[in-house]
Amino acid sequence: MISFGKAFYNVGFWVRETGQALDRLGCRLQGNYVFQEQLSRHRPLMNLYDKVPNVAKDVFVAPSASLVGDVKVGQGSSIWYGCILRGHSAVLHGCTIEDEAFVGMGATLLDGVVVEKNAMVAAGALVRQNARIPTGEVWGGNPAKFLRKLTDEEIAFFPQSASNYSDLAEAHSIENAKSLDITEAEKIMHNGLPERIDEGSPELLSSEADTKST
Repeated sequence: MISFGKAFYNVGFWVRETGQALDRLGCRLQGNYVFQEQLSRHRPLMNLYDKVPNVAKDVFVAPSASLVGDVKVGQGSSIWYGCILRGHSAVLHGCTIEDEAFVGMGATLLDGVVVEKNAMVAAGALVRQNARIPTGEVWGGNPAKFLRKLTDEEIAFFPQSASNYSDLAEAHSIENAKSLDITEAEKIMHNGLPERIDEGSPELLSSEADTKST
């Protein structure tokens, strides 16, 4: 016998689908006179490949926070507004970043800065206005200054790093393009697992594979 929770879920799903269908019909009838706004569906918890945020049940995660991929948050913790748990948070303001350059996490680049190809700005650096960071150099500090030359091995890794970020961007794009119904179904599936099974467990990986195949 179907449970009340499942029945309510199905009714709610039908009502939302009907409303969305009516909205699409109205847009078509209005033709060129309608403004279609793309709504942002912010997801505080987001999977990436087989990596799922592992969050204890009593943790507060603010609606505007983002936990992506292999993140574990223990009991009694809280993640506040605007926090991002995965890294980066660089600020690029009116500057130029050439191909295969690298900007570290939390760095700030002000107006007119140029980071040449195969140059690197270290994490947390503040690069002043109109500074130019030449090819093959690492700059860091506040204010940022020359620290050292990059090794040949480090420079050779830059194209691979760029390719890795390109692949990650594609994965994020696919994940963010999922419909609300799919993300809600995944949330229900993960919340239903006993005691938040760790990311590397066979049960979770099997569930993830089943979800991706549907």
